[in-house]
Amino acid sequence: MKNIFKNRLAFILLTFVTIFSYNISSYSQIILNRDQRIVNSTKKISPESLKTTIDDLVLFHTRHNLSCQDNDEKGIGAAANYLENRLLKIAANNLGVVDVERTEYTVGGKNSRIPYKITLPNIIATIKGVERPNEHILILAHYDSRTQDNLDSTSFAPGANDNGSGVAALMEIAAILASNPLPVTVKLMFLSGEEHGLLGAAHMSKIALEEEWDVIAVLNNDMISNSQSSNTNNRNNTLLRVFSENIPYIENEDMARERIFNSSENDSPSRQLARYVKEIGERYVDNLEIKLIYRNDRFGRGGDHTPFSRNGFTAVRICEYYENYDRTHRITEVKDGKEYGDVVKGVDIDYLAKNTSVNLAVVMNLAHAPSLPINVYTDVSGLSNNTKIYWEQPSKGKLPFGYYLLVRETDSPVWQKKIFVKGTQIVVPYSKDNYFFAVQSVSQGGNESLAVFSKGKR
Repeated sequence: MKNIFKNRLAFILLTFVTIFSYNISSYSQIILNRDQRIVNSTKKISPESLKTTIDDLVLFHTRHNLSCQDNDEKGIGAAANYLENRLLKIAANNLGVVDVERTEYTVGGKNSRIPYKITLPNIIATIKGVERPNEHILILAHYDSRTQDNLDSTSFAPGANDNGSGVAALMEIAAILASNPLPVTVKLMFLSGEEHGLLGAAHMSKIALEEEWDVIAVLNNDMISNSQSSNTNNRNNTLLRVFSENIPYIENEDMARERIFNSSENDSPSRQLARYVKEIGERYVDNLEIKLIYRNDRFGRGGDHTPFSRNGFTAVRICEYYENYDRTHRITEVKDGKEYGDVVKGVDIDYLAKNTSVNLAVVMNLAHAPSLPINVYTDVSGLSNNTKIYWEQPSKGKLPFGYYLLVRETDSPVWQKKIFVKGTQIVVPYSKDNYFFAVQSVSQGGNESLAVFSKGKR
């Protein structure tokens, strides 16, 4: 292990944090290995810049999908133009690095939440990868807004948190990555149509599927700046949720049989991404705990990651821990001394900055990591209290510096141990009956790929 750390010194800031557990008889020490490139980038996130973006979006009065598109100051058309122009300025300051595209789609009509046909714009910024440009990380945020009445296209619908917060995070990340492009391509998608059925995301996920994009991960940011709940009045800006599907939407009969054989109902690729967001987010952002929510989204509701999940992509939703239903989709007013509406006052900018840092850290760590190991298996050909796990090196990209074998007990929500391996197999003294296993590729700088769950094979 000493040699491993020597090889990483040029890349990694070693921060030692001692955490005492509530077990009276013991304490544990956690070592956080931080890549200085990621540390430096997250320090560039500006709360003032985040607030400016939200303030600007609120000035459009409403970003309702049925609002006007031919007004320079109001409506979803003006908001789309604003986003496109902001991104074009970033591109102009970083020539040859950023491509900005307006992608339009037509929706609406009979039996639709939009009663007549309209054309809506998605604004896409692509920061091309410098080593593996055909591999993509997608970051999503919808920019449309609404009030209580789904068809009310004229009332003030500021959408400061829902989803000015996600838009502000993506704009900040775009500016930072444009001056520091990553090994893989990053697409930042500013999506319309979310409030009327995830329409913009459905359009983009269809394109990604038809064009066979090689997508590493999809991060959807929707409402990431509110830190006070309605009703219960809880206040906390140290908790963040990440939602992920358990059984993939695309599961077929063969996949179902494999899942049942491996008891892997809690180990979908999206669930592995959620664990990754938690680990990397907490590694780089202090005073933040990321909670794994074992749902694709909030109860009976959806977000823009869902169309991507339904098309087989690895996707999660990042969302504030507490929602304030006095603000979300409410008419802006003061009633009986109580304030309603999704206004800037309900935004916790420091909390938003932390959650923006989570996104940036996850994207950068993934981008600097080698590609996934393949054909990861647990040997179940015989009975033993030792377990053999074996795999093959990635089929593309640079070879990893090594691999991490991940180990967790069957009732643990997160991976509990990381064992560094130089080769492509290992035998460990942990029973396959009592533990789950996975494997990550790791770079010389310590950047890990997503985990690949180890399936039983005779």
